[in-house]
Amino acid sequence: MSTDQHHKIVIVGGGAAGISVAARLAKKVDDIAVIEPSDKHYYQPLFTLVGGGCVSATKPVRDESSVMPKKVTWIKDAATEFDPDNNSVSTAGGKTIGYDALVVCPGIQLDWEKIPGVTDTLGSNGVSSNYRIDLAPKTWEFIQNTKSGTAVFTMPSGPIKCAGAPQKIAYLACDYWRDQGVLDNIDVHLVLPTPRSFGVPVFADALDKVIDGYGINLHTMAELKSVDPDGRQAHFKPMNDDGSAFDLPYDMMHVVPHQSAPDWVKSSPLATDAPTGYVDVDKHTHQHVRYPNVFSLGDAGSTPNSKTGAAVRKQAPVVVDNVLAHLEGKDVDASYGGYASCPLTTSRHKMLLAEFDYSMEHTPSIPLIDLTKPRRDMWLLKKYGLPMLYWNALLKGRA
Repeated sequence: MSTDQHHKIVIVGGGAAGISVAARLAKKVDDIAVIEPSDKHYYQPLFTLVGGGCVSATKPVRDESSVMPKKVTWIKDAATEFDPDNNSVSTAGGKTIGYDALVVCPGIQLDWEKIPGVTDTLGSNGVSSNYRIDLAPKTWEFIQNTKSGTAVFTMPSGPIKCAGAPQKIAYLACDYWRDQGVLDNIDVHLVLPTPRSFGVPVFADALDKVIDGYGINLHTMAELKSVDPDGRQAHFKPMNDDGSAFDLPYDMMHVVPHQSAPDWVKSSPLATDAPTGYVDVDKHTHQHVRYPNVFSLGDAGSTPNSKTGAAVRKQAPVVVDNVLAHLEGKDVDASYGGYASCPLTTSRHKMLLAEFDYSMEHTPSIPLIDLTKPRRDMWLLKKYGLPMLYWNALLKGRA
């Protein structure tokens, strides 16, 4: 099959995963291409702090050109189709790009339409979401404007980017309302599809105290089914047969959409059979289960870890080692253990750093301090330290 251009390694996606892998590979091999259509690059963990009024909307964004490794060919186009049998990727611009090895990390798709009524009211009538950077300032505006009434914070079932983000904004809002002296006038509801606030018991115990401290009404094993914007009603469905549907009025609501692999990935030969359609890889090596010269990491991969930037930081060196081993005809044996961390902001000055792996046990990386409780120093890490690590180390292949 003829191609318009060919590269030893093609990386689909120029986000955290794609750039960190490209930066590491560029130190060891030549002829790497990154397919990425966007002019801008976002540090997404700061979106929550934008929505909570802690940083400006300009802080999480830089030009994509400023983070693209110098030795890498940037194909400024969108990938649209995989043909792994012929080792090629097609793009929206009509190009066919050949490869010896492929790394797939195009990110995750926000499926807003799966909750009827949401798209009709996003950004207005008190409804917003920090999962879009253009809406995060609206979240802060609605929080500031809420002096009484009912505030609702939702989370969908299924894998999502940073599963802690749906509740982090609830805590930031409550902390602000308490400072303003209006928290007692607001009926706050947090609706989660899970049995507890977090999957690791030690962190769930700590978050239960935070929730009780703010007087938040916690609903578990339920998710948002639909929204009635005219009546300002949110309709919820149970996650099991024992539960019951219920409705909540809202004056302010933060909504998190269902998420999945991009549609064009779902329909490709690389996808799993599951509805979410992630790239079907071994959870330790990140090598595709059917196509040995294909690898995937980040949000679009099928690995069952939490979808966070911290996971990418541990996945990237494994993928790089295994891509190079495959190209050299060696065994692919570098292994990822499922590490992820979730920096849970519990107020506007404290954070709980939840670290865990495939075992779903606490796996702390910072010695001598208790990371199972909200801490001021962890807040400083979240607001200042982690962004510096991201821009200056992760994206440069140094961390």
